[in-house]
Amino acid sequence: MKLHNAMWPGLVGKEPGTDHPPISLDQMLEMTAAAEVDGHKFDGVDLFLFHPHTDPDISEDDLKAMADKIAEKNLNVGSLVAPIWPGTVGDSSMGTDEQQEKFLLSIEKACRIANLFNQHGVRKYGVIRVDSAEFGVQKWAENPEANTARIVDTFKKAAKIAADHGERIAAEGEICWAGMHSWEVMLRTLEGVGMPGTFGFQADLAHTYLYLMGYNAPESALLQPGYTDAEFWPAYEKMVGALRPWTIDFHVAQNDGTVHGTGSHEKTGRHCQADDPNGKLDIAKCSAVWLQGAADRGIKHICWDGCMFPNATLENPATWNTILKAMVSVKNAL
Repeated sequence: MKLHNAMWPGLVGKEPGTDHPPISLDQMLEMTAAAEVDGHKFDGVDLFLFHPHTDPDISEDDLKAMADKIAEKNLNVGSLVAPIWPGTVGDSSMGTDEQQEKFLLSIEKACRIANLFNQHGVRKYGVIRVDSAEFGVQKWAENPEANTARIVDTFKKAAKIAADHGERIAAEGEICWAGMHSWEVMLRTLEGVGMPGTFGFQADLAHTYLYLMGYNAPESALLQPGYTDAEFWPAYEKMVGALRPWTIDFHVAQNDGTVHGTGSHEKTGRHCQADDPNGKLDIAKCSAVWLQGAADRGIKHICWDGCMFPNATLENPATWNTILKAMVSVKNAL
């Protein structure tokens, strides 16, 4: 199992002119390549396909130069986050025909870049990652059935585009995305799309922990505050058991049971540092539950995701060594 680091923590929740400005792709690559624990290094990176890291309309020559730069650091490219949100290329998957067309355009652009990375040779595995691009659940809740159907329709069309390019799509489970904000709603959306060979689930340890607590869907809660360890594992197995057959991409992370938002990003399950004493998850053990049968579902790498950390934390080399140590523990638990 290859170990990857996500590049988008340098962008998500970051805003120019503030005390948490964007961190360049070059700097994120340097910090990733420098990390080392007991002879272990990161094998690759997962990328966000939007400015300032990547121009979604990047020329072939510029993309080759980027791929060369990544390869020179002995890193591969894995999964790619499509620029699906309003303000990037895309727009809400739950919106009008015009908004849906923008969403689908972002998938086209992501698949083009994926194919160019593949042709270069720096990318040999990974998926295109999406979400519903509809922040919050309030609008969705006005008509759950119709709004989920609209999201499903957009996802089906996106999956067809991906399949035509030889790619797969993974939908990120996170409490801030409409139609994906609880484990039961996420499952209904996946089943509605009904294309498991092409369209699957991207599980993140931090975000799916909030699924357990029913943060944006109390009716789906499997645990209550103050739960015991004996209550946790059966609940965890139930949630993971429902979503694991769909899981084709996986993020290692930690959560302390709270939500957090920075900049324009809606509050969602807080990403904590790997060794946070308030972390609720046994990272290696919880990851192993999700990754049962991973190879059968085409998973060849796992990725660390730590969005919305302060820049000072991200720029500290010790942060990345601690993360890499946690990643190695996951690999050893499989």
